[in-house]
Amino acid sequence: MAFTLTSPAFENGGPIPERYARRGKNLSPPLAWSDPPPGTRSFVLVMEDPDSRPPSFRHWAIYDMPPERRHLPEGGSSGAAVEGLPHGINDFHNAHYDGPQPPAGDPPHTYRFRLVALGIDTLGLDGQPAAAEVWDVARQNILSEAELTGRYPPKA
Repeated sequence: MAFTLTSPAFENGGPIPERYARRGKNLSPPLAWSDPPPGTRSFVLVMEDPDSRPPSFRHWAIYDMPPERRHLPEGGSSGAAVEGLPHGINDFHNAHYDGPQPPAGDPPHTYRFRLVALGIDTLGLDGQPAAAEVWDVARQNILSEAELTGRYPPKA
């Protein structure tokens, strides 16, 4: 089986519902994953907008998730940490989920939820690191990556 990331809220490549957007309820979407590779000792999740001005705009980063974890609940990171899991500071300067918010007049943007399985227990980060730093450290220890994409707004 392949390492996969899914959401009951939207299909891969499909529209992200308004409730998960910043101008909506700004709820973090429910996510679930399966079949991480053998040797997984932790997970990191980053949500980014690669259609923003370079570099990608990061909306969410959670790290040091334990290897037995297989989901994140809806709204679990909207303004607060998920069950005590550490968050990086997103590009809105918040330590929680902030949903899609492409600039006015832009066509729909693609949003990437990237979940990586790591071969280490912790990233060893102190304080509240930026989401970009979380990703940079995680990339050095990736065993496998699962990705889910969505677009927002649903229509141009």
